[in-house]
Amino acid sequence: MAYTDHRTLRRALRREIAGTIGVLTDEHDFRAMRRYDSFVFDDHATYLKHVEAVLRTRALQGSHTTVALFDPEEYADWCAHHGLDPDHPVSRTRFTADRAATGPAVPYDGRPLTDLMNTLVDEAVRRATWEYATTLLARLGPCASCGEDLGHAAFARASRLVSRILDTAPPGHRHLVVSVSGPPESLVAVLHADDTDDGVHIDETEALEFTTVLAVGLATAGPGGLVMRTSTPGAPDRIHGWRIRSNGLLPLTAGEVFDAYCTDTETGEIIPPESNVDYCASPDLTDTDHGPDHHH
Repeated sequence: MAYTDHRTLRRALRREIAGTIGVLTDEHDFRAMRRYDSFVFDDHATYLKHVEAVLRTRALQGSHTTVALFDPEEYADWCAHHGLDPDHPVSRTRFTADRAATGPAVPYDGRPLTDLMNTLVDEAVRRATWEYATTLLARLGPCASCGEDLGHAAFARASRLVSRILDTAPPGHRHLVVSVSGPPESLVAVLHADDTDDGVHIDETEALEFTTVLAVGLATAGPGGLVMRTSTPGAPDRIHGWRIRSNGLLPLTAGEVFDAYCTDTETGEIIPPESNVDYCASPDLTDTDHGPDHHH
């Protein structure tokens, strides 16, 4: 009887343990792991089926599982740094736990694994974009004339502009996209804002990433742009847009917004406009407190 009670109690404790699994989301990463003898899978599709089966079983048992992105190159470097054998399951377990705490990870919520992996990859791209944009701002250094930190000044100006956009936007669900063209690569960030009884609700992480990318555009004078789509039940969606300039955002006319949305950026061909959408002239968001002029 005591033995049965112990098993019951331990089973209850096991349900209190949160788990983490690292997933190889694409064939390239999967092939890289096959060089390890302790990695027993030889087919990516079969591997993903087993991962999803494990996730479902743990969920049915009441266990919480976090899904992390497993990068074989980072794993090899991590093992070398910590003096661990990469061809050992315990090493993979330790790496996965570390990455779940410091890298892209999402909780398993019953969705199909393909959907969860898309979310995981999107999260990884978002994080990489923010880290790269932050590095670009840090490299700007101080202004040669006044000594002000140029990256910090650009971020402060971007924060004020985001606040002005949300303060002057029509009510509804707002979907904002900011893009800044390279080199060496383009940066894109998204921000969602919704009206609530307590005011406008935004995700703080999204807001930080969005503001950082906008700051890069302001600091480097683009080229880039910002568009906002506002959706309200029973009314056409409204689209506004701005060009990024070193001193702020230049509002687009209704015709310019239409051209931006209805022209294929790669071919230059006209794209049919969406139905139930108004392409609107954008408000002037002149920042009256834009700080010192760093182009002296």
